[in-house]
Amino acid sequence: MVPFIRTALKLEYYQSKLVSKAFVTLLVLLKAKHILALVFAIKEINANTKILPNVTLGFHIYDSYYDARMTYRTTLDLLFKSHRFVANYKCDTQTNLIAAIGGLSPDIAFHIADILSVYKIPQLTYGSFASEDMQAMQSFSFYSMVPNENHQYIGIIRLLECFRWTWVGLFAVDDNSGERFMNTLELLFSQNGICSAFTKRIPQQVHLDNVEKILDIITIIYASLRDKQASTIICYGESLTISWLKAVKFFQDYGNKENYSIGKVWVLTPQIDYISTGLQRNWDFQLFQGSISFAIHSRELLEFEEFIQSVKSSRTHADGFFKDFWEQAFDCFFPDPKFPMHISDACSGEEKMDSLTTGLFEMHMTGHSYSIYNAVYALAHALHAMYSSRSKERAIGCGKVDELQSLHSWQVDPFLHSVSFNNSAGETMSFDDKGELRGGFDIMNLVTFPNKSFQRVNIGRVDLSDLEGEEFIINEDLILWHREFSQVLPLSVCNEHCLPGYQKKRKEGEKFCCYDCAPCPEGKISNQTDVDDCFQCPEDQYQNRERDACIPKLITFLSYEEPLGICLATVSVSFSLITALVLIIFIRHKHTPIVKANNRDLTYTLLASLLLCFLSPLLFLGQPGKMTCLLRQPTFSIVFSVAVSCVLAKTITVVVAFMATKPGSSMRKWVGKRLSTSIVISCSLIQASTCTMWLINSPPFPNFDMHSITGEIIVQCKEGSVTLFYCVLGYMGLLGIMSFIVAFLARKLPDSFNEAKFITFSMLAFCSVWVSFVPTYLSSRGKAMVAVEIFSILASCAGLLGCIFSPKCYIILLRPELNNKESLIRRKH
Repeated sequence: MVPFIRTALKLEYYQSKLVSKAFVTLLVLLKAKHILALVFAIKEINANTKILPNVTLGFHIYDSYYDARMTYRTTLDLLFKSHRFVANYKCDTQTNLIAAIGGLSPDIAFHIADILSVYKIPQLTYGSFASEDMQAMQSFSFYSMVPNENHQYIGIIRLLECFRWTWVGLFAVDDNSGERFMNTLELLFSQNGICSAFTKRIPQQVHLDNVEKILDIITIIYASLRDKQASTIICYGESLTISWLKAVKFFQDYGNKENYSIGKVWVLTPQIDYISTGLQRNWDFQLFQGSISFAIHSRELLEFEEFIQSVKSSRTHADGFFKDFWEQAFDCFFPDPKFPMHISDACSGEEKMDSLTTGLFEMHMTGHSYSIYNAVYALAHALHAMYSSRSKERAIGCGKVDELQSLHSWQVDPFLHSVSFNNSAGETMSFDDKGELRGGFDIMNLVTFPNKSFQRVNIGRVDLSDLEGEEFIINEDLILWHREFSQVLPLSVCNEHCLPGYQKKRKEGEKFCCYDCAPCPEGKISNQTDVDDCFQCPEDQYQNRERDACIPKLITFLSYEEPLGICLATVSVSFSLITALVLIIFIRHKHTPIVKANNRDLTYTLLASLLLCFLSPLLFLGQPGKMTCLLRQPTFSIVFSVAVSCVLAKTITVVVAFMATKPGSSMRKWVGKRLSTSIVISCSLIQASTCTMWLINSPPFPNFDMHSITGEIIVQCKEGSVTLFYCVLGYMGLLGIMSFIVAFLARKLPDSFNEAKFITFSMLAFCSVWVSFVPTYLSSRGKAMVAVEIFSILASCAGLLGCIFSPKCYIILLRPELNNKESLIRRKH
C-alpha cells in the first residue's frame, strides 16, 4: 500500500447561487486552467521517482465564494469535515492537511489565514499582494508565489515616463484593494509629474436581476472613456473587469448613435485575465488591441499543452466541475441519462481543447497557472527536504505509514521557507526573507485577430531585484498599438507638448499637467519638450532665434584683417609718413628763416611727438593682450601730452617774445630755449607721473565682455582705474584749452611768422574732437569704442599737423622766394 498524503490545494471559482449563471461561466472557464495546472503538477511529481519516492500527493478543491462567511466555513470544511461538519473534530481516516494553495485576492487570503494560522498550516497564494499586506501576514505561515505589487507600481510609472504619458485615466475594482491601488498610484503620480484625468470604480460583482444599475454603471464608464486626451487608461481589477469593459464596447457598438471610437491604450495589472463569459463568447477583443499588461512571469511548458490536449470529455461524467467547464467551453450540453432525449447541441465527446479560441481558453500556461504549478513543486521539494533530513539512513517505505501520518504541517514551514529548486522550465525558484517569490513581472502586448482570438507578445519586464540595474526593460519596436493610433506612438497628455523654445505656464484652476506654452525669456532657451523653466545659456553662448539652442558667441575685436581695421591702420601709417616727410623737409631747410622762427628744436620735438601719436593707434588694433593693454593708453597719453606741451610752449614763446620787445621789459630774460624746454618737460612729467601711478595702482588689463552685445564676446582693455584714466584725458584737455586760450589772445600780435593764428585753429579742432569724443566713447561698445578713440587720436593729430605745418610747408616748397629775411622784415613792417 502506498501512503497517501492529502495536500489541500485551495483554488477560487464561483459556483454560488449568489451570482448569475453568466459569471459562473466566466470563472469556470478561467479556473479550469488553474485546476489543470494543479493536476499537471501533481501528476508530474507523483510520476517522478526523485521527488518524494513512495509518497503520493493528493488534493481537494474548494470554493471560496468571494464571501467572508463562506470562506471561513469552507476553510473549516477543509480542516475537519469528513461526512458531516464537527468543529475541531478530525476523523481518524482523514489524511493529513499539509498546506493550502489559494487566495487570489488579499481579502480571501486573510480570511483563510485567520483559521490556518491557528493550526500553523502554510498557505501559498498565487495572487499579487501589496507590501502592507505581506507585512501583515508575516506572523502567519504565508508564502506568495508572485512578487508584491510594488513591482507593478514602479512598472506603471516607468511605463508612463517611457512614453511620456502624463494624462491618464484610472479604473479600479470597488473594494479595499482597489482603494489602496488608487491612493498609492495617485501619490506616485504627484511625485512623478503625472495626473489622473478621471478615476472610476468598477463593481466587483454583478447581478443580472438589476439591469438598470448595470446600464447606469456602463454609461458612467463609457462617458469617462470619451476623454480624447486621456488615451491611456490604467485598469486594476480581476477577471470580471474585462467583462465590464467588453460590455462597454457592446453598449458603444449597439447603443451609441454617435459611432464614437474608443480606441485606448489599456494598461492592465497582473490580477486581470483576458476571458469571455458565455454571453460574451462571440464578442471580440478589438477594444483591447495594443493593450499593455503586467503579467506574472511564466514560461512555456510543452508538456502542459500536451496534457491539456489529452483531456477528454469522458472524465467529465465523474467530475462535475469539468462537466460544467466542457459545456461552457464548447457551448454544448450533456444529456441527463435519466431523461434520454435528442438534443441538437449535445456534446459529442470528440471536441478538442486546441479548437477553443484564446478568448475562451488559452492552451499555454498563463501567469497564475504557472504560479500554481510552482507552488505545488515548492511544497513537494519542501516535503522532500524534510523527509531526507529525518531519514538519512533508511528510505521511506510502506512500513512507515505511521511515521508519515504523524507529520505535522508546522514542521514543513522551515523547509518551505528555505526551499530552492529548478522547475521543469529551467528557472530557479526560491523565497526571500518576506516569503515572496523572487523575480518580477513580464510586460505583455496584446495582439488581437478577427477570429476573436489573441496573442500575448512579451515586450519587456520589470524586476526591482535585478542586480544588473535593469529594473525596467521594454522593447518599443515590438509593440503593436490600437488601429486608432495608426501605429504612431499614442499621446496621452492634457494638452499638446511645449516644443523646444517654450516653457510651461500653469493654467489657473487646472491640474499641474494642464498648462499653456510660453516662449523662453530673453537669454534663455529650452532644448527639450515640456520643460518647467527655460535655462540660461552659458556666458560664452547666446540663444538662437528659435530659443531652443545656445550658439557660441563670436570673439570680436578691432583686427587688422577687417575693413575698418585696415582703413584705420592705413590712415595711421599714411599720416605718420606725412609727418616724417614734414620733419625731413624741416631738417633739410633748417637754416631758412621760416624754420628758425619760433624755436627750431621745439618744432622738431612737436613733429616727432606727432609722428609717434600717428603710430600709437596701431597698439589699439588686433586682439588685446596684457602688454598691449599696458602700453596703449599710457603711450598715447604721454606722447600726445608732449605734442600739446610743445604747442603750448610755442604759443607762450610768441607772447614772451612780443613782451620782451618793449623798452625796459623784464621778460627779456625768459626769451630763449630755456622757457620752452621747461614748459615741455614739466608738462610732460606731470602726465608721465599720472600714468606711472595708474600703472602701479590699477593698470589696464584684457577683459572679455560677454553681455554688452548679443552674440559677441568683446575682447577689450579695461582701464583698471577709471578715475586715473579720466585724469589722464582731463589733463590732455587742460593742456589743449590752455594752448587754445593763449593762442587766441596772441593771434594778432605783429610778429614775423606768428604761429598763434594757426595754433588757434589747430587747438579749436583739437578741442572739438575731444569734446565730442567723450559722449561718443561712453555710448559705444566693442569695436566701435576702439574705433572712436583711434579716430579721435588721428583727427586731433591731423588738426595739429595741418593747421600748424601746412602753411610753412607751402612757403618752403612752393614759395621759396618768401622764405628769406627781407620778406620777413617786409611782412613785419
